[in-house]
Amino acid sequence: MTKQDISKLSILYLVQGIVLTIIATIGTLLVEQFTSVGDLRVPVMFGCGFSLAIVLAEGNIWRLVATNHPDSLTTFFTALSGFRMLLALATMFVYYLIAGREAMLPFFLVFMVFYVLLLIHHSVFFAKVSNRS
Repeated sequence: MTKQDISKLSILYLVQGIVLTIIATIGTLLVEQFTSVGDLRVPVMFGCGFSLAIVLAEGNIWRLVATNHPDSLTTFFTALSGFRMLLALATMFVYYLIAGREAMLPFFLVFMVFYVLLLIHHSVFFAKVSNRS
C-alpha cells in the first residue's frame, strides 16, 4: 500500500469510529429516555469519551506503523488489543472508585456496549484492510 492509501484508510477508520460512537451515544440516550432504566448520562459520557480516545489513538498510530514499519503490524495489533483491554479495566476501576458499587451495573452495561462496538469495528475494518493488501 502507498502512503496515500494508508492515509485514506486511516481517515476512513476515524470517520467510521466517530460515527459509530455517535450512533451508540444517541441509541443509549434514547434507551434512557424511553425506558425506566435510570440516569445513564454519566456512563454514556465515560463510554463515549473512551471510544473516541481509542478510535483516535488507534487510527493515528496505525497510520504511523503501517507507513513506517509495515512488518510490525501483527505486533501492533496484538499490543493494541491488550492495551485497549487494560485501559477499559482501568476506566471501570476508576469509575468504581468514584461512583461506588451501586452505580456499577448500569455503567458496566453501557460501557460494554461501547467497548464491544469498538472491538467489532476494529476487527471488521482491519480484516478487510489486511485482505486488501
